[in-house]
Amino acid sequence: MTTDAHDQMAILAGALPYLKRYDDQIVVVKYGGHAMGEEETALRFGRDIALLEQVGVNPVVVHGGGPQINAMLKRLDVQSTFINGLRVTDAQMVDVVEMVLAGTVNKQVAEAITRAGVIAVGISGKDGHLIRARKAERTMRDPDSNEERAIDLGFVGEPEKVDTKVLELLIGADIVPVVSPVGVGADGQTYNINADTAAGAIAGALRAARLLMLTDVPGVRGPDGAHIPEMTVAEVRAGIEAGWISGGMIPKVETCIYAIEKGVQGAVILDGRVPHSVLAELFTEAGPGTLIKP
Repeated sequence: MTTDAHDQMAILAGALPYLKRYDDQIVVVKYGGHAMGEEETALRFGRDIALLEQVGVNPVVVHGGGPQINAMLKRLDVQSTFINGLRVTDAQMVDVVEMVLAGTVNKQVAEAITRAGVIAVGISGKDGHLIRARKAERTMRDPDSNEERAIDLGFVGEPEKVDTKVLELLIGADIVPVVSPVGVGADGQTYNINADTAAGAIAGALRAARLLMLTDVPGVRGPDGAHIPEMTVAEVRAGIEAGWISGGMIPKVETCIYAIEKGVQGAVILDGRVPHSVLAELFTEAGPGTLIKP
């Protein structure tokens, strides 16, 4: 047997316990932003998700599409405004957001997975009332008066209820659901939902074994700047309180905590730009991301 064959057999043998651990388990993967990358990166992601399905895992993909939305808004000469990282979404813009997320991006992600050999179906959070949304309420501190005041983000929403029936039907038929984070209000209004938030809500409703948050950093870094491979919810909260978990990492870890409190066994923040990071996280002892556990 050649050295390459020995190496391949060793990899398979090492992965076997993890294949058993995740057999018939649900893994929700949030995919978006910088992790989506170029075409080859997207195709590689599709192959990895297809492999999960083929080895007995039940993947559910929730995707974003901020760069694609920005590109379309630029083409239409529509200006974007952001407050605390959330896009202010008026009536004109919510139509563009839905067109890009539930249309172009959703079908591209589903096609990349289907091309790799399994069936993937793209849906939005509006389909089957998967994500019932309410208007997001946010406040910010007025720099002059130092008082908190309400801000209007327009048609930006947050999940109020997740109805998993559509997802369960697809999973039961060995079809990979690919979900765009567009929700619907009780009055039928369309809402733009942050993809991280949508993924956390879906993972919690499905009581997934894992929530994988693909981003553009290796995970959580400690006060010394070193990567932290594993944390408890209490340790994450302490890091936020101490200030060394800060900025854009805070909403990501808060989404992980929310999902865990809803029944997810563990949530991971990892660099989606790294080839096969999803497989490495699930099927090796020391995954490349930061695992957050109860």
